[in-house]
Amino acid sequence: MENIKSLLLNLSNVDELKKTVNDELESGIHPLDIVNVLNETLYDVGVRYERGDLFLSELMFIGYLASEVTELLRPSLADAEIETSGKVVVGTVSGDIHDIGKNIVNMVLQSAGFEVVDLGVDVSAERFIESVKEECPDILCLSALLTSTMHEMKLVIDALDKAGLRNDVKVVVGGRPTTLEFAREIGADGYAEDAVKAVMVVKGLIGI
Repeated sequence: MENIKSLLLNLSNVDELKKTVNDELESGIHPLDIVNVLNETLYDVGVRYERGDLFLSELMFIGYLASEVTELLRPSLADAEIETSGKVVVGTVSGDIHDIGKNIVNMVLQSAGFEVVDLGVDVSAERFIESVKEECPDILCLSALLTSTMHEMKLVIDALDKAGLRNDVKVVVGGRPTTLEFAREIGADGYAEDAVKAVMVVKGLIGI
């Protein structure tokens, strides 16, 4: 399993990484164990990037490798019995196209047993509202990396109020420019500074 982590951190060839993952599966390793290693690695990668030890291009490539592993594991995970803790809708707000942090949060939430609906990046307030109506999630997670897009989070919360949905879903915000004080100012229910905290906050809001 350490080989998988090493290959990710060393920006290995995707075919070599896939072969290693397949070898682990054939040896009897449970796919969820590989997911957990993947999550731990992605969290470590996020920390290294924030510390300035990784370039953005390296971060993006590791994210690509991680997504390839996830797709490879998907059929095996579909056969695994995973108790769902709740449903979370996640998206990066309008005007912001950064998704590395969001993707790490998605992976950690999924490994914690949550059903995650990822709306992607540059998501309008209207799209968030549509998804809340369609998916009936327990939690709505809003992500932003740019200071210039932070105000979009308030617009989403206001749109929930206007649609009469504010009491139906808990809102958690996160991303590099956000803070606990900002979350309180815009009326969010929770704030998470990283993926690990996101799971703790989500669990706390759901009551598990």
